[in-house]
Amino acid sequence: MDGTPEIILPCLDEAAALPAVFAELPPGWPVLVVDNGSSDRTADVAAAHGARVVAEPRRGYGAAVHAGLVAAHADLIVVLDGDGSLDPAVLPGMADTLRRESADLVVGRRTPTAAGVWPWHARAGNAVIAALLRRRGLPVHDIAPVRMARRLDLLDLRIADRAFGYPLELLLRAGAAGWRIAEVPVPYRARAGGRSKVSGSVRGTLRAARDMAGLLR
Repeated sequence: MDGTPEIILPCLDEAAALPAVFAELPPGWPVLVVDNGSSDRTADVAAAHGARVVAEPRRGYGAAVHAGLVAAHADLIVVLDGDGSLDPAVLPGMADTLRRESADLVVGRRTPTAAGVWPWHARAGNAVIAALLRRRGLPVHDIAPVRMARRLDLLDLRIADRAFGYPLELLLRAGAAGWRIAEVPVPYRARAGGRSKVSGSVRGTLRAARDMAGLLR
């Protein structure tokens, strides 16, 4: 497998966070920002930093990720949040793991860098879901907050969720397909701007849990 990985950043109102995110991305890696109906200058800021920008007007995390997969050009892609909460320094190591053919999917396991970064309600919900996944034989302790794989392989999984259940359905389908999954620690810190749409409130966490609940039945 050759070529530089392409970074997909699904974004909704991340204009304030993007400059710090771009400053930390691996040099030379192409970046595709999927603007998921932002009301701020997300698209303009992304373009000013050299990213290719596509619009996905249908709201939903999964909708934005899928649009990015369809629009991406590289063989190997990584999906990373655009809020600066996940340290991009882990990306070259994730790519090395895939290039050695020791995994089909490399995912992150969040390790908080400070108290309060990962609110109790979000952390507890994540722990419950991850435990259920391990009972199904998936070697994970987190719900793939950052993930790297081959683009066409991901599209072949035919993930249907277009909301916050997308990462969970990805893990379930990858496990069912017999993919080799590797999990690596990724520093998890305060986002660069605003509040997380999922972990930033109990309501956001409950909404994500609703999206995921049906997938685990």
